[in-house]
Amino acid sequence: MSDPLTLHRSLLTIDTHIDIPWPEGPPFAADTTRRVDLPKLRRGHLAAGCFAAYVPQGRRTAEGHAAAFARAIAMLEAIRGMAASPARLCRTAEEIERAWQDQATAVVPAVENGYAIGPDPGRLRRFAALGARYLTLTHNGHNDLADSAVPRADLGDAGEEHGGLSPLGVTAIAEMNRCGLLVDVSHASRAAMLAAAAASRTPVVATHSCAAALAPHARNLDDGQLDALRDVGGVVQITAVPAFLRPGGRAETVGVADFADHIDHAVRRIGIGHVGISSDFDGGGGFRGWRDAAETPAITAELASRGYDRDALAALWGGNFLRLLRAAERAAD
Repeated sequence: MSDPLTLHRSLLTIDTHIDIPWPEGPPFAADTTRRVDLPKLRRGHLAAGCFAAYVPQGRRTAEGHAAAFARAIAMLEAIRGMAASPARLCRTAEEIERAWQDQATAVVPAVENGYAIGPDPGRLRRFAALGARYLTLTHNGHNDLADSAVPRADLGDAGEEHGGLSPLGVTAIAEMNRCGLLVDVSHASRAAMLAAAAASRTPVVATHSCAAALAPHARNLDDGQLDALRDVGGVVQITAVPAFLRPGGRAETVGVADFADHIDHAVRRIGIGHVGISSDFDGGGGFRGWRDAAETPAITAELASRGYDRDALAALWGGNFLRLLRAAERAAD
């Protein structure tokens, strides 16, 4: 199976972080100007996508928390509405695999920013009931759960507020474990990421981050953080945001080779079983050679040219993430 496209088409490929238009945009089944829609996923032979109900950080007031929760629910409902033939809502690793076998695109919901639960970890059950499979603890700006890697001066953030996780954050992670939600540590501060890895009963995931050793961006993970992910069985999903891949990187100055360099670094540091792939398309991701989901085979071709065999590619493209989903399913109530 030497042809890269044939190799790519043989893989169960999962992009673990994609943003959706909000307020709702064109139908998911339409061929649009966005980086991800169903036709582009099909042309790029992407089997599954984790679509995020993204909630921007706002004021931590009763009104702010209520609006954030309402937005997350509305976005999860919209993501569920995307799952029509030949797409399928998938809530378990087995359902994702079955959709791939049936040649149906798998739609996997997620929530980005723990701000959406406000002071009530019980709201996590509602997210899980709507199909969400992970919660990103923070976005840009601290929330009541954890410190962010990128504090927001406009919201009054100090450099750090909780010293990592707050007591509420520890409680929320325990509840996430109970309802089968993966803990996503992308966007969290270094201290919060390490505390979350230690607190969670299931392996944590960074669904869209890169290696700080190659690009010292606040959103990237340093080698100590990568080691901590490995030590708890977690996974870092290298992502396609240009500024995370090269200092000062822009879409026109970053290419597929830069992306593969970050995968190489993470694999050398923590092993093939702890690294994966994401795009953050429609949320800042995209560069020369992988501008949208239709161009996804270029990533497989580059990695294959560097000596990654089919088993390694299968692990990077979805096998490692499915392992984490299964661990979360086993640990849930």
